[in-house]
Amino acid sequence: MSTTGSGTMASLAKRVAVVTGAGSGIGRAIAREFERAGAHVHALDRDADAVAVLERELDGHVTAHACDVSDDASVQRVFAAIDAATPIHILVNNAGVSHIGNVENTTPADFERLFRVNVQGVFHCTRAIVGAMAARNYGVIINMASVAASAGLADRFAYSMSKGAVVAMTYSIARDYVARGVRCNSISPGRVHTPFVDGYLAQHYPGREAEMFAKLAATQPIGRMGTPDEIAKLARYLASDDAAFVTGSDVSIDGGFLRLHG
Repeated sequence: MSTTGSGTMASLAKRVAVVTGAGSGIGRAIAREFERAGAHVHALDRDADAVAVLERELDGHVTAHACDVSDDASVQRVFAAIDAATPIHILVNNAGVSHIGNVENTTPADFERLFRVNVQGVFHCTRAIVGAMAARNYGVIINMASVAASAGLADRFAYSMSKGAVVAMTYSIARDYVARGVRCNSISPGRVHTPFVDGYLAQHYPGREAEMFAKLAATQPIGRMGTPDEIAKLARYLASDDAAFVTGSDVSIDGGFLRLHG
């Protein structure tokens, strides 16, 4: 069941994709990239207004849904409605939140929030659809992890915990469903220039945003941050049948961060 058309790299024509956290940043870029590749995209986000804007921009090719991935009842309701109307071929578990702090200054509430969204969110969404994918003997699941899952980053205790769990879940899902036609991979970006980065700099370094942005960019050996569109193109490849031999992999896209330091 190929999705690669003549002369087209990594086509997603006639595919139905669900992208969580599609209201901004990487999720929004993935939704747009999948739409360009021919998929119909169901864009999920807690921010109903943000995905409604995306739906209007890509009229007819994106359907917006308000959904809190940390709420299993909300997830089950939305996924059941989508899959009943148009069977879901692709799931991108992108919704997530960040946190800055070490183990001492991370509060139990901080830890629980990261776990609920970043870990349970992946669990809820995957559990809602993987059985239907396996019954149809076709499905692709892409989980958004981070280099924080593999590297010791300062002041990222809870965030690293959550992304390490995402990678572990990816391997487990891939193993359990490899014989049933479902591929599962994760993407581990390095630092990517998203609205979160701009908001963090404005909050913590007012008046020094440009200086600190340059410092953050320089932590990648390649000398800059990634862009959401670059992550989206990798997701497009992994979602397509061009990547039919790729499963159970955590794919780094980090400007050399993990391997080229030192």
